[in-house]
Amino acid sequence: MAAHPAEPHNAAGPACLLLHFADEAAPAQRLAHAAGLTAKEIDRHRFPDGELKLRLPVDAAGRLPPRAVLLRSLHDPNEKLVELLLAARAVRSLGVQHLTLVAPYLAYMRQDMAFHPGEVVSQQVVGGFLAGLFDAVVTVDPHLHRIDTLSQAIAVPQALALSGAEPLADWIAQRRPGALLVGPDGESAQWIAQAAARHGFDHAVCTKVRHGDRDVAIELPPLNAQGRAVVLLDDMASTGRTLALAARLLLQAGAASVDVAVTHALFAGDALQVLRDAGVGEVWSTDCIPHPSNTVPMAGPLAQALRQCSVSS
Repeated sequence: MAAHPAEPHNAAGPACLLLHFADEAAPAQRLAHAAGLTAKEIDRHRFPDGELKLRLPVDAAGRLPPRAVLLRSLHDPNEKLVELLLAARAVRSLGVQHLTLVAPYLAYMRQDMAFHPGEVVSQQVVGGFLAGLFDAVVTVDPHLHRIDTLSQAIAVPQALALSGAEPLADWIAQRRPGALLVGPDGESAQWIAQAAARHGFDHAVCTKVRHGDRDVAIELPPLNAQGRAVVLLDDMASTGRTLALAARLLLQAGAASVDVAVTHALFAGDALQVLRDAGVGEVWSTDCIPHPSNTVPMAGPLAQALRQCSVSS
């Protein structure tokens, strides 16, 4: 193993602080180590009526450095958005001139148009909210449907969307060499192709028809799964129903095994049990959302993105 340099490179520029909350202390330390930053915790107190009080880690003079990074993965997002509002507004008055949000999971991106009269387009609302608070946003596999770039949803000078596809492909190559990668729906096609190209995996994509949050139908593409180790690969898993249905069909088609790899391990309710009942073997995920299935760290790619923000700002 190569020795670490005596002075770690600060990926986000000089005098930059990584701010985080207590529940994300472990990922904050991993990112701080990878980026050469100092991580400091934002103290959080809840009043009996539910309101929040935050205290920022200022120096002896009551100030913060000119540049700061705020780490907050936005699963279970509603209260966290209030935290971002309070913290981001406050740091500006304490000396921060450039503030970057690192949100490994970015909420409210899937609703990008109104399907019925009166529906709120949450992507536009939350995207505008974040753009008013931050100078740069870094995330991983945002759930974008009808737009091409993250900057179209969050209009900040630097809006960087990383992908978990290649890191997950590296993990799969170690655990299931020669696997067949299968995406559960057409939206995963480009993502699946990116992961497959990294190690020359065979790959295919299912056709999905969604009738409701828990009611989906799937058709397998033309493929020969007989005797193959298959990995279902997707950007996120929530209820697990779509992946479970695909797993059953693949096993019926003769697959030797079916595992699941996802960037965002939301896994609401009984999702993991649903996958197990469908015959899924192992479940792997990145650490964008803390979960027992986390096997693929994203601190390195996130640190590189912070370096890019620093260079381009």
